Amino acid sequence: MDFTLSDKQKELRDRSREFATKELAPKAREIDETAKFPRDNFTEMANHGFLGIPFPIDYGGSGLDVPSYCIVLEEIAKACGTTAIINLSHVLTATSIHLFGNKNQKKFYLASMAKGESLGAFAMTESTGGSDVGAIKTEARLEEDQYTINGEKSFITNAGQADYNIIIASTDKTKGIKGLSSFIVEKDREGLSLGKVEDLSGMRGISLGQIILSNCCIPRENILGNEGDGIKVALSCIDRGRIALSSIGVGIAQAALDASLAYSLKRSQFGKSLSEFQAIQFMIADMATETEAARLLTYRAASLVDKESRFTKEASMAKLYSSEVAMRSALKAVQIHGGYGLVKSCPVERYMRDAKVLAIGEGTSEIQRMIIARSLFKA
Repeated sequence: MDFTLSDKQKELRDRSREFATKELAPKAREIDETAKFPRDNFTEMANHGFLGIPFPIDYGGSGLDVPSYCIVLEEIAKACGTTAIINLSHVLTATSIHLFGNKNQKKFYLASMAKGESLGAFAMTESTGGSDVGAIKTEARLEEDQYTINGEKSFITNAGQADYNIIIASTDKTKGIKGLSSFIVEKDREGLSLGKVEDLSGMRGISLGQIILSNCCIPRENILGNEGDGIKVALSCIDRGRIALSSIGVGIAQAALDASLAYSLKRSQFGKSLSEFQAIQFMIADMATETEAARLLTYRAASLVDKESRFTKEASMAKLYSSEVAMRSALKAVQIHGGYGLVKSCPVERYMRDAKVLAIGEGTSEIQRMIIARSLFKA
């Protein structure tokens, strides 16, 4: 299996790297300090075509493969983890419409999102549920030609900022997860409001918060697919989201490695460069090896999506390993930087906090291990 980048992918990597370095990296520290949602970064990503990469050209996308999207997301994450997570959540929302929407929904919603004219949020998690989809309490009741939705979603990325929200709700409590359905709910719908926005330790500008639905009415045609398709929507998008999150982990790990290389070459102790100390060399060697391994796991999982093969296990493996590599690399980077690594103005301190988010979002590391183990025992 050859994961050598094509000329087109190399061009995309270089273009996204230049964009991230010039446009995103200079603002990353301010976003972290203020925890302000960087809507201008979203607009800039749209202007450069980085929001519609995996979607058909007919709907405003670039028509490229999933590995190409992963390449771009890695470069964005190297510069600003917050912006990468915003991109992921938006593309995940658009993906649900791409996979399960009808022609009218794709023409209206997907096209707008692929072009970056509107922002999306995928709202599945609830305060009592987390990774337990079966614990969803939000309900949608059909009355004549409209659904009335009641419930609360928690820890939703882009909450309050998104123009379109995908809401997973139960349309038949007696059927459990088979009674879940998914709906497109526009930001300005009466009965939809923003609850508490969390003050995060990492990825501080993503606007992670509550979406409250109180007798929120939407037309019948806003359902994605059919009643009972909600679990299909959720699982299909979650698996793809884990691959995307893996790319972000690779990006943060690479950023930590790059910073450590640069610092160890310019910093001297006891009359010689830090890079000459074996302890530093071993840490950097481990960082480089693990980052490359995480990248290859991510590419492999991404390649399976385009082949329309099953990839749940591979997505969980990539997500688990990449998120933990990001954390290990960030911790090593802080250690290499010594006292400077603990200073807020030093990027590696931010990498450490951002990396921890990855081991929790899109299913914790423990959930990933459960999925992997179950897949192996069923084989």
